[in-house]
Amino acid sequence: MRQVPAYLIIGNGRVARHTACYFDFLGIPYTTWHRGLAEEDLRAKAAAATHILILIRDDAIEDFAQFHLAGFAAVKIHFSGALVVAGVHGAHPLMTFGPDLYTRDKYQSIPFIIEDDAPDFAALLPGLPNAHARIKKSDKAKYHALCAMAGNFSCLLWQKLMQSFADDFALPPEAAQAYLRQQTDNLIADYTSTLTGPLVRGDGATIQKHLAALKGDPFHDVYQSFIAAYGASKEKLK
Repeated sequence: MRQVPAYLIIGNGRVARHTACYFDFLGIPYTTWHRGLAEEDLRAKAAAATHILILIRDDAIEDFAQFHLAGFAAVKIHFSGALVVAGVHGAHPLMTFGPDLYTRDKYQSIPFIIEDDAPDFAALLPGLPNAHARIKKSDKAKYHALCAMAGNFSCLLWQKLMQSFADDFALPPEAAQAYLRQQTDNLIADYTSTLTGPLVRGDGATIQKHLAALKGDPFHDVYQSFIAAYGASKEKLK
């Protein structure tokens, strides 16, 4: 009979709250600790845990593990996408976590990207039915940089569009939502053929009009950087 895991979730930020919610859906037992609680409480819970999830800021994980958890036998895991920490396994949930909690199905759809030398997934995160894949530790920084660009930087572009709708054109920001949904649907359906617009068409005249209209705007340089990146990508594929 497989041993029931005893998880300790350290932290009380968004990822910790989402993880606790998912464990509740799955009926996985866990305890929690954060810096607002007593150190004695941490030691007692860590001693009883089989798995400790260190779900705090990336820049605090290594020191926390070294100074607070070094003497405990539990499997230690962090969820950072880029960080590599001796004695702590990395398992990155490939998802963005907002202020509202998700459904069981959405949590279960999240793939975990684990380090190449991590234990079997069933031993690393017992009880979780999620898909997973492995990545070399040396590739984690680049992997996470690409995730950040795709998720966070695209968010900056959509925020810019919606705010400009309101501020510059007296348009409702919601007018961009159908466009956003369709772009997302197209990417999911076939990411290789989604790109449209003047870059793909080679429409230099329209591109120059765009750059002239953005003169003095910080996003002028963003537009130019995408032109350069697209051109370099095309050359690489030849």
